[in-house]
Amino acid sequence: MAYTKLNRSAATLTKNRTEGSISPFSGMCTTCVDGCIGMCEIGKSAYRGAEVLYPQPFGIITSASEKEYPVDLSHFSIMGTAVGAYGVEADSDKAIFPKVSIETAIGHDKGLKLKIPFIIGAMGSTNVAKQNWDGLAIGAAISGTILSVGENVCAMDPDSEIKNGRVIRSPDMERRVRLFKDWQQDGYGTVAVQANVEDTRLKVQEYVMDKLGVDTVEMKWGQGAKDIGGEVKIKDLEKAQKLKKRGYIVLPNPEDPNVIKSFEKGSFKEFERHSRLGMVDEESFMKRAEELRKAGAKYIFLKTGAFRPADLARAVKFASKAKLDLLTVDGAGGGTGMSPWRMMNEWGIPSVEIWSLLYQYLKKLDDKGEYIPDVAVAGGITLEDQIYKALALGAPYFKLVSMARGPVAATMVGKTIGKRINEGQIPVYVERFGDSAEEIFVTAPEIKQMYKDRFTDIPTGALGLYSYYHRLQQGVRQLMAGNRKFNLSYISRDDLASLTKEAADISGIPYITEVDKEEAEKILNS
Repeated sequence: MAYTKLNRSAATLTKNRTEGSISPFSGMCTTCVDGCIGMCEIGKSAYRGAEVLYPQPFGIITSASEKEYPVDLSHFSIMGTAVGAYGVEADSDKAIFPKVSIETAIGHDKGLKLKIPFIIGAMGSTNVAKQNWDGLAIGAAISGTILSVGENVCAMDPDSEIKNGRVIRSPDMERRVRLFKDWQQDGYGTVAVQANVEDTRLKVQEYVMDKLGVDTVEMKWGQGAKDIGGEVKIKDLEKAQKLKKRGYIVLPNPEDPNVIKSFEKGSFKEFERHSRLGMVDEESFMKRAEELRKAGAKYIFLKTGAFRPADLARAVKFASKAKLDLLTVDGAGGGTGMSPWRMMNEWGIPSVEIWSLLYQYLKKLDDKGEYIPDVAVAGGITLEDQIYKALALGAPYFKLVSMARGPVAATMVGKTIGKRINEGQIPVYVERFGDSAEEIFVTAPEIKQMYKDRFTDIPTGALGLYSYYHRLQQGVRQLMAGNRKFNLSYISRDDLASLTKEAADISGIPYITEVDKEEAEKILNS
């Protein structure tokens, strides 16, 4: 069985000429013909070179791996029961799914309250994040969850003021933080600001804590979609030159006269901006955590990607020793605004495998009595069954799931529907529900009740995100009720069964015919 499609993908806008006859090892057409215009990745690379490394069209898409990993969350089944209830009286009139609580609190003091156990992974300097920020920020705020501002925002802001190597003002960052805070309800959720190498040098986190009232920051080692720094495309020569002056790697060199001439001729239309690789060591990590606390950080997170097991062990151990408030671990193949396409498919530890290792490492420290940070997991989670399975896989340590592509998709759809309403061009598929936001978005009356006159200021992108989260909340509650778990704290690993021997071997979750074996024998022999 081949797990990967080679040499063609919708993500790179490429395909094979002989779609029905393809070499499985190389991904090339079985017969490569002289005279072909080059529709595959090899062919397109012959005239567009490194541009074909990345998913396209950049700026209006998110993307994720299309690799079929040997084990995924569909290889587990959620085990319901007909007996008893946890967290509520075992009474059919009281143990109903609307009674399930999915509120939670994280952090060293459990001071970060969330209405829902899923957070939005960092949205940084990519166009798709910036263009949908109103919906993401307001939607997250009214949903009562955590929204992470991703890397490179301040340095990518053309209006940022940078003096003596540190940022002193960024209108884009100010707007991102303010939008969430203006709509935050009853202290639920927060904005967490992330930093990579360049952000740390520019003292971005010190700036947001000092000037914008942010008290939650996140150190970043990487993500599940790539093992290099962040990258974006730049269509403007002046901006590319400014970013190079601000310390970024910009390709090709926007200060080279020959490159400038080629750009102006139209030989290429975009520059690539790349972030540097972080260099992790325990001493500097501990020092940075202490610096952030002294600068005003109340809560400190660490986000790491799908690196090799030794790096995962470092993340767990360092987070424990530094007494961090949240550790987020991302599995390979997860979503991105822009990452090299083949890298996204072919590097890193997939989600189920890395989460299983994470559980083992956390348990090892827990058994020794060491501090265990709250943990979030990421890596392609989009729907309620995946949320439950991910939390159960690492119970009792996994407290949250981190999602990005799902929330962005819901926000983009909400925004698009709002635009179509304003244009009077509502698609037939949507028009059957009504011709106004209040009719089309099923949660609109609820939100209007919450915000009264401010409702008209809520963008439809936020209505889309809130409605998506509303679906996830109810779905998770129903699954929990079926397992008789009426509070998140009761979710456990024995809520799952493995459907394949391989999944059982990787996760330690028993194969389905082995579940309850002893208890079943006792019942039968009683």
